[in-house]
Amino acid sequence: MSVLGIEFTEAEAEQIRQTAAAEKRPPQELVQEMRESMLAEIRRRRFLAAARRVTTLSAELNERLAR
Repeated sequence: MSVLGIEFTEAEAEQIRQTAAAEKRPPQELVQEMRESMLAEIRRRRFLAAARRVTTLSAELNERLAR
């Protein structure tokens, strides 16, 4: 099953359908929320990686300037 560019096994798709039915909403809506959540997590991780890189570069620069 492929929805919104995400591949699911048949077992995962069945679980999504069951959850969506229990919540009385379309499976596509549930998958869209999952997709948005995953994208938000990817953005968060990229931001943190960039912040770590800037912190490292800043510390290195400060160390060189202190000499």
